[in-house]
Amino acid sequence: MAMGRQGMRQGDLILAWDELPCSPGHPFYDKLQEILDEAKFDEHAEKICEPYYAGKMGAKSIPPGRYFRMHLIGYFEGIDSERGLEWRCSDSLSLREFLRLGPNQRVPDHSSLSRIRTRLPLEVHENLFEFVLKLLAQNKLIVGKRLGFDASTMAANAALRNIESRLDCKTYREMLVELAKESGIDTPTSEDLIKLDKNRKNKKMSNKEWKSRSDGDARIAKMKNGSTHMAYKPEHAVDLDTGAIIAAEIQPADEGDTTTLPKTLQASENNLAKIDAAPTEEAPAECVADKGYYGRDGLKQMEDGPWKTRIAEPDRKDFNRWHGDDKARRAVYNNRARLKSGVAKEAMKLRAEKVERSFQHTLDRGGMRRVHLRGNENIRKRYLIHVAGFNLSLIMRQSLGYGTPKGFAERLNALFVLFVAIEDSFFAFLIVKQGNQSVFTIAPTHHRPETYSTGR
Repeated sequence: MAMGRQGMRQGDLILAWDELPCSPGHPFYDKLQEILDEAKFDEHAEKICEPYYAGKMGAKSIPPGRYFRMHLIGYFEGIDSERGLEWRCSDSLSLREFLRLGPNQRVPDHSSLSRIRTRLPLEVHENLFEFVLKLLAQNKLIVGKRLGFDASTMAANAALRNIESRLDCKTYREMLVELAKESGIDTPTSEDLIKLDKNRKNKKMSNKEWKSRSDGDARIAKMKNGSTHMAYKPEHAVDLDTGAIIAAEIQPADEGDTTTLPKTLQASENNLAKIDAAPTEEAPAECVADKGYYGRDGLKQMEDGPWKTRIAEPDRKDFNRWHGDDKARRAVYNNRARLKSGVAKEAMKLRAEKVERSFQHTLDRGGMRRVHLRGNENIRKRYLIHVAGFNLSLIMRQSLGYGTPKGFAERLNALFVLFVAIEDSFFAFLIVKQGNQSVFTIAPTHHRPETYSTGR
């Protein structure tokens, strides 16, 4: 019997090679490793990071390919923090194999990831993002003729209770204590401050008056769920024909869509130029966006340029007054005429589907709805590699049929069995396993197929 044998034991001093634990591998990560090896991912990562690594000084550092692979795992596994990345990779033998760690090598800790991210400039992360875009172009997953634009919000690693005044650097609580003393409360309690703040008239929290003490780049903004938080604004440019993210910018959360659109347009042009697919005035690309991006000045600037606008026009009760601005009038009327075509209706449907799907995968399923870093540059470094993982998932879906390890694990396993029953009647069994439920179909030759379900 094996009862009573589980207890404290002394570790072995020497282990044979065949006694070391090994992983049978994960089919999803094995295929991803094959794709990265064929593209010479590690060689390119080391080449662009070489100027920032010392030649022979100190201990051996973490290879750049391993650093970027751990952040790719963050997207595929939906892990938001670098500490969580360390824990997940340490617990999985297949992920250790994907990171190319030997049996006597440790998984890089979260502090090492932070140091490397700080020392590597933003240009290195942008270069690797462009490397993945070129890989998409080689697999014919970038068309570049129709781009959808939209933005979302991500919660910053900062709290509203830690904001301070831009004028005198007083915190919000200190301002409430002064108001309480002016109203006659000498020693206000927390309940008194909450009540005072709730009943205060003309209560506003403007980014022009307040800033975060811990993260100066974060802005006070309303999130998608209606709550108010310190936030950032990720903005995507998505190829509507393939779903690939061409540009991913981290914008200030208090800037409107019409203000941030030119920056994302420029980033899209630069990234498309790297794969020889940049729009030109002779062959413009379509800019498809919702009514939040509608603006007379923006339409006028894009008219007769490399972008052909299909931006939804909000309903207006008053008449447009041009005041002699014929260029703006022509741009607005041309955009309105393009919206009436069937091509525009199809493009709007694709924008609602593919652009929103990119945010669902990167922010919600990918775990980046709330960030654990501070500063626009730091967040953008992490987010670019995160979005590169999303683009790599398109190649995985093209070659393997599934874009994430979870989707691959939930694939259908079918077994078709044909046997002969009594009286020479043929029956066909189709057994399909999905999660914890098995579904089987009995199809006799002289009856209609019947389907049964079981929880086992």
